[in-house]
Amino acid sequence: MSSIVVAEDEPRISGFIDKGLRAAGYSSTVVADGRQALERALSGQHDLMLLDIGLPTMDGFEVLRRVREADSTLPVIMLTARTGVRDTVAGLDGGADDYIAKPFKFDELLARIRLRLRQASPAGEGTLEHDGLSLDLLTRRATVGGQQTDLSAREFALAEEFLRHPEQVLSREQLLSRVWGLDFDPGSNVVDVYVRYLRGKLGNDRIETVRGMGYRLK
Repeated sequence: MSSIVVAEDEPRISGFIDKGLRAAGYSSTVVADGRQALERALSGQHDLMLLDIGLPTMDGFEVLRRVREADSTLPVIMLTARTGVRDTVAGLDGGADDYIAKPFKFDELLARIRLRLRQASPAGEGTLEHDGLSLDLLTRRATVGGQQTDLSAREFALAEEFLRHPEQVLSREQLLSRVWGLDFDPGSNVVDVYVRYLRGKLGNDRIETVRGMGYRLK
């Protein structure tokens, strides 16, 4: 699951982006100031950053400058309410990979994210395969036995966890944490429900129930 850090100090906007990214199957981390943004960008834990220009403690231009001075190749898409050509040029010349002005359509933001992740991914690293099942992590497409299968964002994220750990037993708690987030109700049966959905689309015999332990992709 691709990890995206959202550096945005406006709670209404960051909440909207965070919710949308999670619904689209991404892992999302929100920070509200420039120093936190820089720390996250250099942590090596994220695949892309959405960076607002008007951050407190350190603005987006300064964060970007320090990220590039550290020789980080983390893809950065700048978010801003400023629409002037000078700011756009400054962001791109400073090492931003893309630039999108607020307000924006979320589908457009997702398209730009997919593009930058695809460009940043070395050849061959954008696909997971196991026993006739293939997931394209960039286009978010699933293929079973050569036939494309439609998966929801959450189904795709769950299938991705199984394909990253084939033949390994994954507990319900592990899957809840990785796919739905640590704050999700641990008493929920949502994992069992989505495993049932996946079996219906990928084949009933692909995901095995290991009694008292969890599930395993055979």
